[in-house]
This record gives sequence, structure tokens and C-alpha cells, in this order.
Amino acid sequence: MARCSSSQKRIPFYNSSVLVSEFDYHLPEDLIAQEPLPDRAASRLLHLNRLSGDVRGMRFRDLPELLNRGDLVVFNNSRVFPARLYARRSGLRSQPISTRNPAGRDFLRGKVEVLLTKQVSGEPNEWECLVRPGRKIGVGEKLYFGEDADLTAEIIGRGAFGERRIRFARIPNFLEIVERLGHVPLPPYISRDDSPADRDRYQTVYARERGSVAAPTAGLHFTPEILSEMRERGIDMAEITLHVGLGTFQPVREQKVEEHKLHTENYSIAAESAEKINRALDEKRRVIAIGTTSVRTLEYSARDSGRVHAGTGEADLFIYPGFQFRVVSAMLTNFHLPRSSLLMLVSAFGGKERVLTAYQWAVQQRYRFYSYGDCMFIE
Repeated sequence: MARCSSSQKRIPFYNSSVLVSEFDYHLPEDLIAQEPLPDRAASRLLHLNRLSGDVRGMRFRDLPELLNRGDLVVFNNSRVFPARLYARRSGLRSQPISTRNPAGRDFLRGKVEVLLTKQVSGEPNEWECLVRPGRKIGVGEKLYFGEDADLTAEIIGRGAFGERRIRFARIPNFLEIVERLGHVPLPPYISRDDSPADRDRYQTVYARERGSVAAPTAGLHFTPEILSEMRERGIDMAEITLHVGLGTFQPVREQKVEEHKLHTENYSIAAESAEKINRALDEKRRVIAIGTTSVRTLEYSARDSGRVHAGTGEADLFIYPGFQFRVVSAMLTNFHLPRSSLLMLVSAFGGKERVLTAYQWAVQQRYRFYSYGDCMFIE
């Protein structure tokens, strides 16, 4: 196993302003994974000890060896739905529209990409969304989805950073039509069209609750066999739900980190899961979060009392260096974009200098980055 170490003796925390520019790093474009590996568990795993700064190169299938009997591993069971839709604008209903993803290409006149990010009302059926090309789509604009206008909608509002609020006409089988017309919402750094295979691979094997517009990617590496091995080793497990929306991938536009505000994302914690997590905390067992979404949900729930509470709500917790973790004692995560809120969260947990040193090492070792890439385990 490859190994490197850091001479730092403790995890640095910040008591003053943190600049967004401090979370930058160089990544060669060819290290951005464009396709998933044939075997989910074949991904590489970077093991970071956040106290010593030691780094080890491993394989994901070795993860069970890093876990202890009695550890509680918490998964986000949210399921991705095909949230990217293509529409025609008002007055162009008769114009044929290709369902091919036009990412990176100029749009045909009247063609609009709509990425549904969060349902804000069921009756009437209203969603927050991102639209492209955004500048040309104003409030009051009508949109028509599908060859026969299977869905129709109206833009009814806009947000500070180009988001739109959209209202769909009433239709009884709305989600069925979205499943048929929609495309897998692959992130923009994957420079290819989505394929039928992405409907399976851009989804965890334990996904249950439909609602995410981006995969909780740390979980993409798990297979039923890995989960079975964990159970055999006496690893406890619990599930929570956080539907990934705009809050996860919105860019950080401010210069100072503390000035950034996250959009809210819907979450749910069942009573059984809350009981399991609190029992583990009481018994001083490790609570290991799979992905930044699990981290945010757990720490948001426990932010006041240090206890995880059952229930549903909207989470908007922005975690960056200086944050005091009350629940999570280890985490599995993929590699994240420079200057992103996700990298800031990981840096808060592992220590900014140690995390960025580990990222630099991963680049040197040619790890695969981002959604379909490799992962790291921080403890």
C-alpha cells in the first residue's frame, strides 16, 4: 500500500474569516471520471488519518477491514430521479424536439433544458429548477415537454442566482411521465450524453426514497456483497434520507466562506434510525457517515442538543473549518470540486491542510475524481 505522512500534530480549526480561495487545488482534466468502473467495488480508496495526517492507498473492497465491530454506518437512501427535462418554448409547440442531451452544445431555437431541483408544492405542482439558456426564459413563459406536450408548465418566479420556480399543469401521472421523458442528471463535468446504463450506475444499490437530482456519490461504490460482509463483521447500519438538490452543488460565489448560504434540502430521519444513532453515541461507538449528505443531515439534526431527532424537515447547514462535529466520527466521501461547499465540509472534518495534502497525493497517484471517481475514508 502506498503511504505518505504529514508532520502536523493536530487538526487545524479556524477562529477567523476563511477565504474561498484557500480551498483551491489543481486537477488535470483527464482525471475527471467520465464513466463508472465495470465493478463498483473496484474503485480506489484513499485512507486519511486526520490525527496523524497519514495517507494510505487502498481499494474500496478493503473498506470492511477499516471498520470495527459495533461501528454504526449511516447511509443516505435517497433515490435519484431523471430530473433533466427538455422543453419547447411558447409559440413553438409544433417544432420537433430531440431528447438527446445537448450538454456543451448550442441549443436549437426554442429548446430549453430544465433541471428540477426541489418540489416546493404538490398542489399546485410547483418546483424550483435551473433552466438553460436562463437569460431568455422570463416569468410567464410557457414550456411544453415531450413530442405531444405530455407536460406543460409556466415560469412563475425567479431566484437571485438564476433559479426559476415552475408550475406544472395538473396531470394525474406526473411522475410516471417524468420517469419516461427525463434524463439522468449527470453533473456538467461529465462531458457526454447520459445513457440507459446511467439509470442504474448513477444510483446506489440501497436507494429507496425518490427525490434526489444528484447521487449521494460516496455510496455508489457499495455492492450487495460488501454490505453482506459488513454485516458478517458485526457492523451496525442505519438509513436516513436527504434529497440532494441545489444546496449540494450550488457554486460558492462569495470571497469569504462564512458569507455563503446554502439552499435548503428536504430530509427525513426515521425513529428507528434516530434511536440506533443515539444509542451508538451513548455507548461511545463510532458513527460513520457515508457521504457528505449523511454528515450534513446528522449534524443538522443534532446541532442544538447533540442528539439526533426523528422527523422530517429542511436542512441548510453549511459546514466549513471551525465547525464542531457532534455526531460523526468517521466518513466516506468522494473527491470534490475546488472551492466547493463539499470540499469545505471535508476540510472541516479532516483538517484543511491535511485534506488538501491528501488531494495533492491523489492527483500524483492519478486517482479518478468526482461522481464516478474514487473515494476517501477519513477517521
